[in-house]
This record gives sequence, C-alpha cells and structure tokens, in this order.
Amino acid sequence: MLLSKACIYGIRASLYIAAVRHDERKFVPIHIVSDRLELSFHFLTKILQQLTTAGLLESYKGPNGGVTFSRDAKEIKIIEIIKAIDGDKLFTECILGLPGCGHNRPCPIHEKWGQTREGLKILFENTSLHEIADKAARENLRLSDKLTMEEILKGGIISS
Repeated sequence: MLLSKACIYGIRASLYIAAVRHDERKFVPIHIVSDRLELSFHFLTKILQQLTTAGLLESYKGPNGGVTFSRDAKEIKIIEIIKAIDGDKLFTECILGLPGCGHNRPCPIHEKWGQTREGLKILFENTSLHEIADKAARENLRLSDKLTMEEILKGGIISS
C-alpha cells in the first residue's frame, strides 16, 4: 500500500465531510463520521487532529461541535491531505526503501518508479476534494463496505 491506513482514512473522512457539508450544520461530529464509515473513533480523532494541525480542518468542542474545512473543498487538493498525514515521502523516497537512491545510485526500479511517482504527485496536486466528492455523488460510489454516497447524502449527518 502506498498510502498509510491513516492517510486513507483521512481521505475517506474528508470525502464524507465534503459530501454532508451541504447540510445546514457547519460542524460534522467526529463520532458520526466514524460510525458511518466504520472507523475507530479514537484513530479517526488522531487523524483529524493532524488535518486540523495542518490547517485543513477547524474543530469545535461542545454539543454542536465537530470538524469542518478551514476553506472551501474546491480549494483543498488531495496532496494536502496526504502531506498532512503521511508527509511527502511518497513523492521523494525510493519505493524499495534504499537510502541514497537516485540517478547516481539507482535501485532496480528507480527509473520506472520516478515516472510513476511524478505522475501521482501531479494527479494529487491537480485533484480537489470537491472534485472527487462530486464524482462519488454523481456515480453513487462507496466510502465504506456498506455506505454509498447516495446513502450518505440521504442520511446527512444524522446518526445511523
């Protein structure tokens, strides 16, 4: 897996939040996100704290609390979520984990990985959170084993 489990969960949670933000409530409760996406509440809380520290999310405690984006989802690129959680090692390090891998001391897959790595970086830099959430809603794609975007949009942020 190229992205960590935390990063994957962070992207899925961000997509969920982007999908339900049409609701009149500004902040989406973390326990709702964890319940709907079938993710550990404590693990998800730590992940969302990383996104908050990176300035992508704002959090609010209290009965109407939760998380929301610090700016419009159209402005948030997927690479920002990846870098906030996993750093930029996916875009800089050797896929075989060899230190010093580069043009002078390449690993056996260096050339091919370099091209793929650059393609992934461009993809994530040019793809907004809104773009993916919108596609998922149009095509009724899933964010968990059991939850499609249609079900998310029907349910809003109401607990299941």
